[in-house]
Amino acid sequence: MTSTVAILAFDGMEVLDYAGPYEVFNVAGELSGGLFSVMSVGVTAKPVGRGGFAVLPSCVLEEAPSFDILVVPGGQGTRVLLQDRRLLEWIQSNADQADLVISVCTGALILGAAGLLAGLPATTHHDAYLELAAVSPTTVLQPGPRFVRSSERVRTSAGVSAGIDLSLEVIEELAGEPLRQQVADEMEWMWVLDGRNR
Repeated sequence: MTSTVAILAFDGMEVLDYAGPYEVFNVAGELSGGLFSVMSVGVTAKPVGRGGFAVLPSCVLEEAPSFDILVVPGGQGTRVLLQDRRLLEWIQSNADQADLVISVCTGALILGAAGLLAGLPATTHHDAYLELAAVSPTTVLQPGPRFVRSSERVRTSAGVSAGIDLSLEVIEELAGEPLRQQVADEMEWMWVLDGRNR
């Protein structure tokens, strides 16, 4: 059975926040014969990330088909989105139906603004802890770990490259350690996590 992964794309997103998880889940889909399928969901029709990184989304918010996993990247563009009621309501609505909601870096600010981190442990980029506390005052900040299992359905990761680690962790959780290792080998992702970093 295929798990459909929707990755949010928006103006000002951090490139690796978006592309890292995309690569992990796409490679996992290829190596597993289709256990994962990836699509990008644009807040706008032609989002442009940091450094002019342009994405052609599979669809925009209102056109998005159902999915199993939602990935919310970070980047400077998240600050504008904290006031975007259309997006926050879309996330709230779809979070109720998704199996997992994952934030990368300051994507946690968006989850916090949508109310998904209330009373939960979470992490984000090391420069954004105070911002997350302001957006979601009851969130229990977890500085240090590469990623945090905030709840049964919500995961948050630290800055930028940590989104790859979290995505690999989700692959292992859903499809087993052998596939996780295959993906890491294919990507030559040699970062080793020990118990202190989880």
